Amino acid sequence: MDQVDFIVVGAGSAGCVLANRLSENGKYKVLLLEAGGSDLNFWIWLPIGYGKTFYKRSVNWMYETEPNPELNNRVSYWPRGKVMGGSSSINAMVYIRGQAQDFDGWKDMGNPGWGWSDVLPYFKKAETNDRGGDDFRGDSGPLHVGTMDRFLHPICQNYITAGEQIQIPRNADFNGASQEGLGTYQNTARGGMRMSTARAYIRPARKRRNLRVEKRALAQRVLFEDGRAVGVEYSQNGKVKQAFAGREVILSAGAINSPQLLQLSGIGPAALLKSKGIEVVKDVAGVGQNLQDHLGIDFLFRSKVPTLNNQLHSWHGKLLQGMRYVLTRGGPLSLGVNQGGGFIRSRPGLDRPNMQVFFSPVSYTKAPPGKRPLMNPDPFAGFLLGTQPMHPTSRGHLAIRSSDPAQAPEIHPNYLSTELDMQEMLEGMYFMRKLAAAPAFQEIIESEIAPGADAQDDAAFIEYIREKVGTVFHPVGTCKMGPDTQTDVVDARLKLHGIEGLRVVDASIFPTVTSGNTNAPAIMVGEKGADLILQDHL
Repeated sequence: MDQVDFIVVGAGSAGCVLANRLSENGKYKVLLLEAGGSDLNFWIWLPIGYGKTFYKRSVNWMYETEPNPELNNRVSYWPRGKVMGGSSSINAMVYIRGQAQDFDGWKDMGNPGWGWSDVLPYFKKAETNDRGGDDFRGDSGPLHVGTMDRFLHPICQNYITAGEQIQIPRNADFNGASQEGLGTYQNTARGGMRMSTARAYIRPARKRRNLRVEKRALAQRVLFEDGRAVGVEYSQNGKVKQAFAGREVILSAGAINSPQLLQLSGIGPAALLKSKGIEVVKDVAGVGQNLQDHLGIDFLFRSKVPTLNNQLHSWHGKLLQGMRYVLTRGGPLSLGVNQGGGFIRSRPGLDRPNMQVFFSPVSYTKAPPGKRPLMNPDPFAGFLLGTQPMHPTSRGHLAIRSSDPAQAPEIHPNYLSTELDMQEMLEGMYFMRKLAAAPAFQEIIESEIAPGADAQDDAAFIEYIREKVGTVFHPVGTCKMGPDTQTDVVDARLKLHGIEGLRVVDASIFPTVTSGNTNAPAIMVGEKGADLILQDHL
């Protein structure tokens, strides 16, 4: 019989952290199951390569949502990592923790131990910031966070100066004392290569005799005995296998796959499970509910001065930058295209920023919705400004279609289903117009390509939003952490309500989506979750 102490399902942003930390002291046998394969892939390790992996089925679940009524019934494409490192292996690498109020809000919702002062030590524990450590930043963790400034395009300075001209301060560190202001992003990268959690946490641990990693192992269901999780059934190389955990089964499969696996295992809304022929182990209405995501909208501009388009559009430009990267691990291929960023308040009276801003010195006017062919930009000089409201009030859900583990679930994002969410999208549009009108931008803008000069009022902007707004790939919340045993899924120690020996440790436990990119908080959840588990097994 295949017997270990802990089974971790999913080698993603949190799962790799768990596998490392739970096996670190040598006391426990840990089995890590990953549905995908190895991360030893050129397009994964090349920072700008995520333009390829976003549409590469061998490393990506490539989910699609159901049609969204408020988006003119458009379907959204949701890439999620199906590879060692999970989505940290295919994301845009922007390192953002969120705001202190996010986590204090989690604590106020009935989750002791999850306030800002509680989680900050875990953010620091995970990180080595290349600028050094301080009260907010770590300097000795596995995850290297890099400053990209020496390779940034010069017009990033126009972006920051434009912000200052409209009274938006420059911020040198979005993960420091305050998130507010405009500046440049740090990336999860080191030595010109992506720093996924597979690289940060599994590579240093891969020789441990008490850690076993099984790739291409698709979890089919959790196994139970007398109301306790005792193991996992999974398929690998055409065979169905079982593994048993003497201590705990831990789901770290992400905001889509963790609730999907719970439902397949008989934990979820009873009516749904019965309709799919699944025996109900525990009726938990909240499994798959509370789905949240960030939506972004872009403005595209034609530029009077050269941009990354000029460096990357032609074949000889690609060759030149490729040679530069190979020889120096530097240049534009060594970082993502979201070079500038920031956090602003879109209206008076707010007590904290509610909007994230992106600046990319590159443009793609012919790209289909949701796709940025990063190595094939427009043949003319161009750039884009983007924004996303950070605290959406719309809530979606997901549900299995059948009892087949290989069938993707139904995903209903329910985007823009509240008046406030549409209002904030509009406010973001007007902010970008205001920023673009600043002198530093007017110096370099030849024309606005989209939405275009004809779009001057709410009606025109709303039409543009419904047709062009798209996910920023931050789904969370589908196994919500909270004290309500009827509607919440896990408690503050990440244990399933009413089920022994089973936890969820990933972004699905977020009660609310954090203020910005979600990878860093997912890694924090892995660090804190590992500590909680180890404390409970002293």
